[in-house]
Amino acid sequence: MMEVLKNKVSAFWKEEDGLGTLELILIIGVIIIIALIFKNQIKTLVERLLTNVSNKSNEFFE
Repeated sequence: MMEVLKNKVSAFWKEEDGLGTLELILIIGVIIIIALIFKNQIKTLVERLLTNVSNKSNEFFE
């Protein structure tokens, strides 16, 4: 069972079709780092957008 799993992981790692595994991992890592750096700004922006949506929907339904 372990040998089959090892072979599958090895084949997946060596696969070169399309976007490679390493490239995907690097892209995800960069996105996470950027999100962590700008966490407070993103949180403020989302809160402001949700407040605006809430205010506009209250105006519409009054």
